[in-house]
Amino acid sequence: MKDTTLAVSLAGLSFMMTIIWGGPLLRVLRHFRIGKLIRVEEPGKHMVKMGTPTMGGVMIILPVLMLTILLNAAPLIGFKLSGKSVFVPLMTMLAFGILGALDDWEGIRGKRKGNGMRARTKFFAQWLIAGIVAWSLKYVLGIPDLYIPGIQITLDFGWWYVPIAAFIIVAESNAINFTDGLDGLAGLIASTIFAAYGVIAIIQGQTFLAQFSFTLVGALFGFLWFNVHPAQLFMGDTGSLALGATVAVVALMTGQWAILPLVTVIPVSETLSVVIQVLYFKATKGRRFFKMAPIHLHFELLGWSETQIVQRFWLISLLAALIAVGLAMA
Repeated sequence: MKDTTLAVSLAGLSFMMTIIWGGPLLRVLRHFRIGKLIRVEEPGKHMVKMGTPTMGGVMIILPVLMLTILLNAAPLIGFKLSGKSVFVPLMTMLAFGILGALDDWEGIRGKRKGNGMRARTKFFAQWLIAGIVAWSLKYVLGIPDLYIPGIQITLDFGWWYVPIAAFIIVAESNAINFTDGLDGLAGLIASTIFAAYGVIAIIQGQTFLAQFSFTLVGALFGFLWFNVHPAQLFMGDTGSLALGATVAVVALMTGQWAILPLVTVIPVSETLSVVIQVLYFKATKGRRFFKMAPIHLHFELLGWSETQIVQRFWLISLLAALIAVGLAMA
């Protein structure tokens, strides 16, 4: 009970910290004109978002970074509030956040304005970071490879765990990135995922991981204060790449990544819609399976309002997360 109380308290603290410094950050981004560029092929109603400040992932990352470091400094004054294991997801978030920031900056002010970093360069960097993180999970933290829900069995993949874990990290990073396209969508989905895995971590007795997860939930709620429709700020790749990779690492640390496709049903669906669209386009030489991909744009072109899509996708995500937590407890 004490662990749960502290985890929820950290969520409240990170929420307040994010809210407090969100305003000044917005003013800085507006001053330097760090605004979103809208692709010409996006739905026409998105043009009103042109110039809205982006790189808002910084608003999420910094409070989580500060709180986690402070909690790990607590033993110096006699308190044991956090553990060194959380530095793996923390450093993952920071590394992917820096990569996302470079991508955002390249797309706003760089030579590839409007396009961002070259896909091959970004993909290589993602795999490099993910490989290092996966190796650390296996050979430094020594976490269990995989729990099968409902069965008291732990699978051991041996050295195969590293490429499998690296793939999951890269896949989730890009999945959240695809999800980030409507006001509040990626933030709501990511906070639901972290809350679900925070509960699983508490059940497992992984107190420090639960605290980290709920700290992220609070920071995401603070970001959503500025990101709900009509958004004053977008997270950009700075936030989406970092959140997706961190989701994967938290899931891997619990060993409950068999349920990850269920917990992340919306990001997985967004990614699959892009894959289907590309493959169908090539196979049919120009025809489209969806009106537009990722799939949230398809529903928008069908006539759903932005808030309808966000709310309905979030309801699906919440239900899937509840089912997944139930399976993890079985």
